[in-house]
Amino acid sequence: MAFSKLNRRLKIKRRVRKKISGTAEKPRMSVFRSNKQISVQLIDDKTGRTLAAASSLVKEIASHSGTKSEKAAMVGKLIAERALKAGIQQVVFDRNGYLYHGRVKQLAEAAREAGLKF
Repeated sequence: MAFSKLNRRLKIKRRVRKKISGTAEKPRMSVFRSNKQISVQLIDDKTGRTLAAASSLVKEIASHSGTKSEKAAMVGKLIAERALKAGIQQVVFDRNGYLYHGRVKQLAEAAREAGLKF
């Protein structure tokens, strides 16, 4: 059976999701990366609610002309600001099956620099 990149990612995602889950105090920081955009949500898995979200489609980030990695770093900074505003200091990082390099790494490092702990 031939595995595509998507099947590989979904397999990793399922394996990781068995082990991690978010709470109201320490939500799961889930990253989604498409070919052009990147978005992130802080999710409380116990109630199934999204506590905060940020995306590269937000006006101030979308209007910025830069590389996708630069925009990912801006999204990381934005989610950290929104999380701290909502009273969230710690999160569980869920890279959603994506490899931890490139845009996913830029987003995570920017969020850490802006004050989130994970």
